[in-house]
Amino acid sequence: MTSLLVSFLVSFFITIFIIRSQQFHGRFSSDLDLDGPQKFHKTAVPRIGGLGIAIGLTAAVFIHYKSPALNSQDLILLLCTAPVFVIGLIEDFTKKIGVRTRLIFTAIGAALVVYFLHTEITRLDIPGVDILLSISPIAMLFTVFAMTGLTNAYNIIDGFNGLSSMVGMITLLALGYVSITVGDPLITYLSFSMVAAILGFFIWNYPRGLIFLGDGGAYLIGFWIAALSVMIVARHDMISPWFALLINAYPIWETIFTIYRRKFHQGKNPGHPDGIHFHSLIFRRILNNSAIQTENDFFTANARTSPYLWVLTSLAVIPAVKWWESTPILIGCFIIFASFYVWLYTKIVKFQTPEWMHNR
Repeated sequence: MTSLLVSFLVSFFITIFIIRSQQFHGRFSSDLDLDGPQKFHKTAVPRIGGLGIAIGLTAAVFIHYKSPALNSQDLILLLCTAPVFVIGLIEDFTKKIGVRTRLIFTAIGAALVVYFLHTEITRLDIPGVDILLSISPIAMLFTVFAMTGLTNAYNIIDGFNGLSSMVGMITLLALGYVSITVGDPLITYLSFSMVAAILGFFIWNYPRGLIFLGDGGAYLIGFWIAALSVMIVARHDMISPWFALLINAYPIWETIFTIYRRKFHQGKNPGHPDGIHFHSLIFRRILNNSAIQTENDFFTANARTSPYLWVLTSLAVIPAVKWWESTPILIGCFIIFASFYVWLYTKIVKFQTPEWMHNR
């Protein structure tokens, strides 16, 4: 508990310091582009909130890294995460690091996890696929691909105050709960340490958006969750690999659907940003209406967007936590979730938003 408290407090106060000192670093650290298709804020805000999370998490790890129960694996994971966070933080300061470069560094971090923590995705409980994954080079490449994709997915959903950070905390709490159930102190500690660090940032990010995660923060959270998702399945045969997929269903499906929408439906480059992500549609079609007259109204609409996606995330996480051992049930839940997502997205795009979603 001491290390979790340290993680929270360090993140909390570092975030305060960043906010209070932005007059000195704001021209480098703030998001000055207010007109992009994915921009939903009115003033320049520091986008280096991931720095507080990273320092808080590091403090927690260094307090406990010599624990026999953890066997220094927490420190190894932290070092593997470093290149992913650093390249994201450099992008936050320079705004000149391309998506391809960030993905390469993320893949390097994933490869380090595979090599030093001996962690691979060796099964999906699908006949035929598991035979391929039993071949170590294929399993290694697939693990790197999956971790890189999930890390980027958390950056894709980072569009509104509190969205990516709360989704991350919900997912980490699920990982922590199941790790307690199966008696894994390492995953428990790593999950709750990150929750504590994110919470120290979240208090200042939601609802007013005094600071943003930035690419560094989004990549840090996404990579940490990706690593723990792979590790918990690899360490415990009784946990279905679809548990790891279902707790991350929202960011994963958002990414898959975005690639499909941009590449095949619109004929555009999947890497180019646009303003019609699910969270963007909720803001534009449901909350950003004629009732918004002042900047305060705009901030209120921004803050009210994220809870829609928190609920959507929970619709996948709750059954994952309840049936973490059953692959057939988890596969069925994922299919239901994906179908519901597509149905709801289509309804909103066609201006047929269900009545229960409308802002009153």
